[in-house]
Amino acid sequence: MADNNYKDKLSDAAFKVCRLAATEQPFTGKYNDHFQAGTYLCACCDTTLFTSESKFDSGCGWPSFFDGIVNNITYIEDLTHGMVRVEIQCQQCQSHLGHVFDDGPKPTGKRYCVNSLSLTFQTK
Repeated sequence: MADNNYKDKLSDAAFKVCRLAATEQPFTGKYNDHFQAGTYLCACCDTTLFTSESKFDSGCGWPSFFDGIVNNITYIEDLTHGMVRVEIQCQQCQSHLGHVFDDGPKPTGKRYCVNSLSLTFQTK
């Protein structure tokens, strides 16, 4: 995924996360403690990915959601760093968002752990 798409639109840090699958430091992202009503969009292509209704405070240091927008997120097995995880990407542009885990709250039991740099926010 190391491409130059969106290089002009993104900051250097956001480019590393979105296009090179880097991870921002925990507790540093602008959406970690953000709970305003609205929707979270892909920072690259503006596809709607999450709503504020599914956001919760997981304490992990990254924005967390218990559900994503159906058909807008791709799930990919990630075996890097000696772990078995599921990477999440934007379905539209393949931007790296983060990972999804099975330790979230009801109703889904999922925790979409997302880099703030991969998102923008739109108020309702």
